[in-house]
Amino acid sequence: MLAALLPLRRTVRIGVTGLAKAGKTALLTSLAANLLAAGAGLATLPALGARLGPRRLRVGLAPAGADALPRFDYAAHLAALAADPPRWPARTNAVSLLALDLEVTRAAPLALVLPPHRLRLEVLDYPGEWLLDLPLLGQGFAAWSAAVLRRLEGRPAAAPFLGFLHALPARAGRDEALAASGHTLYRQALEGLRAEGLALLQPGRFLMPPPGPAPPWLGFFPMTGGGGLAALLEERYEQYRAAVRRELSAPGFAGIDRLVVLADVLAALHAGPAAFADAAAALGEVARALDGQQRPAWLPAFLAGLLPFLGGIERVAFVASKADHVAERQRGNLAALVNRLAATPRATTATFAIAAVRCTEDIVWTLEGHPVSAVRGRVAGEARAGRSYPGEVPDRTPDAAFWAHRFLALPDFEPMVLPLGGRGGVPHIGLDLLLDFLLGDLL
Repeated sequence: MLAALLPLRRTVRIGVTGLAKAGKTALLTSLAANLLAAGAGLATLPALGARLGPRRLRVGLAPAGADALPRFDYAAHLAALAADPPRWPARTNAVSLLALDLEVTRAAPLALVLPPHRLRLEVLDYPGEWLLDLPLLGQGFAAWSAAVLRRLEGRPAAAPFLGFLHALPARAGRDEALAASGHTLYRQALEGLRAEGLALLQPGRFLMPPPGPAPPWLGFFPMTGGGGLAALLEERYEQYRAAVRRELSAPGFAGIDRLVVLADVLAALHAGPAAFADAAAALGEVARALDGQQRPAWLPAFLAGLLPFLGGIERVAFVASKADHVAERQRGNLAALVNRLAATPRATTATFAIAAVRCTEDIVWTLEGHPVSAVRGRVAGEARAGRSYPGEVPDRTPDAAFWAHRFLALPDFEPMVLPLGGRGGVPHIGLDLLLDFLLGDLL
């Protein structure tokens, strides 16, 4: 009650990150558009509307001010969704910030004596590649190298790098040229594996380097054994881990109060058992690493605002994106599957299956004489709407029987036409439930 009467925290920062191609840009754009529309009195977020009741919400884009972080280009991304025909916004590849000012009127009789509750909502677009570096903090160089090399075995994209490793002399000496060659080949292997749809690719900053010239300690690669070269690589690996720790205490990540981790689980199911196992491993490693970053359950939110040294991430949402690519009756299974992959026992952690930008409608389709729950939407580049029934979504890690019947292709659907050119919000599935989890206690 004290936190509601005396809003000690006037700013809350939500980090949005995730595995590759999970839809971060679409989520941020839809979140802003729907909150702005809700602030204009439109029922775009039913769950938040139910929580607010008779209280009035006002929302506006916050001025950039003197913030050092670049702004998320909301206007350009919304313009892409509002185009004719609608198109997906360009993928972001750097840290950026979306800031909104929210104002909620007080319920009677407090409205007569207290001003509206004001909240600045900052949404940080945080690269998913960097998130995958968090598990490195709990792994030494030898353990990390062994794990990576096991994952690379048998992968054609990694063959040149593995050939280089096998050709190295036993206990190779401390050689800068060898370190540079191995680093280049390893980065090329990571890029090839990313093109194949794999997600557990570390270090993440090899695929998305931070701005500025690369420091020498970035030039390492996984290697087992001893000798001067292995010692040099281990020293650089430790410098990399130190940089990740500094990032955790920097204003960007350290200021995150709530976190959203997105994953395109449906695409992983379609890609087959190896790609799915890779995505599941990535999500599991991230979940375990984040568990140590969360705020203690006994620490109330308002007290964390007063005592930031006791703080941490208050709430984490693991989200399966693009849930509109399967029919409604399967979305519960999709959320249950993410819950099992992330293994989320904390009360401050939750799982969701959403579509931040909806692009299909549910239909009943007759396949081989049997009715199935399917979806229909406009496929990119085609004049007519297409139908899709990719298969049944499992509610747990798939077994051999599931993989015997291949999960079908997922069409590249276009976004739905936006009402009022975007001023009426963005059609979605479940975004309001996600926002209620992230913001409900603050509103």
